[in-house]
Amino acid sequence: MIDQPLVLGIETSCDETAVGIVRGRTLLANVISSSVEEHARFGGVVPEIASRAHLEAMPSVIEEALKIAQISLRDLDAIGVTAGPGLIGALLVGTSAAHGLSLALDKPLFGVNHLSSHLAVDALDESRALTPAIGLLVSGGHSSIIQVTNLVSEFHVLGATIDDAAGEAFDKIARLLELDFPGGPAIDELAVAGDFDAIEFPRGLANSDYNFSFSGLKTAVSRYLQSTPNALKADVAASFQEAVVDVLLTKAVRACTETGIEALIIAGGVAANSRLRSEATRRCAEAKIELRTPPRALCTDNGAMVAAISSLAVSAGVAPSRPGFATLSTAPVDRPIWG
Repeated sequence: MIDQPLVLGIETSCDETAVGIVRGRTLLANVISSSVEEHARFGGVVPEIASRAHLEAMPSVIEEALKIAQISLRDLDAIGVTAGPGLIGALLVGTSAAHGLSLALDKPLFGVNHLSSHLAVDALDESRALTPAIGLLVSGGHSSIIQVTNLVSEFHVLGATIDDAAGEAFDKIARLLELDFPGGPAIDELAVAGDFDAIEFPRGLANSDYNFSFSGLKTAVSRYLQSTPNALKADVAASFQEAVVDVLLTKAVRACTETGIEALIIAGGVAANSRLRSEATRRCAEAKIELRTPPRALCTDNGAMVAAISSLAVSAGVAPSRPGFATLSTAPVDRPIWG
């Protein structure tokens, strides 16, 4: 067991080639090379393009992270890598690089869960105690409410999306509004000029359990645009965004209240959304809940989160993953470290 392990984390689950380095809970480097511009003309991520971009970027991203952290590979105590979920070809690039480093350096390797890693980025704020929390995980492919007792071992999924994730809904509505890909930042920017009360879009499953559904909202926006060709796009964007944010936070705050857990972690790419962050601040203050949101740079996919959860695993004495562990395109969040 090492008290302040020096760990390098590799993340290649989708279109970002990312490497982070942490010492204990201190972030030393976070380097990201994104291939998003190569996918933009297709309106979504193309797996083959993503995999090739990872192959091209990996050596330089690792080198840059080591330079920023002012360390050498030999200084590392362990290596972490995203093993799933994600695009299988992209995952294989990352895990192959990590296995190579682990074998060459004789360092322990941790295959980690991409979703759990998003929540573990909270550990990089050393001012916070690692106490139980409710996690609201919102990204391009996932929208879940998770009870987090221990960031490396105890996750309990309370609810998840039954169709579109929040990020997917943002991308699809952005296409309808003829905005750029990815849709989340584009809608966030346009919504600033709109009125979030202009259109009353539906709140799917708002009063049910902790599961989410955004397909009906997507359909409602599409039908509104068809019936109202002269609609102000800014109002549509703001009203759509408000519907998503309202449902996400209503359920997340209720989960805190009903479980008696007084902290909420919001993580994943959608956690960078300005309306979600401002409304979460207001609602959590009203409910006397401690809100934990990572810096925007650590909301999207990054290597820092992989290094963070791997560092926690080393400190906790968790056994490294077995060499040659499998990558999984789908994997439950309650399996944070591969065996």
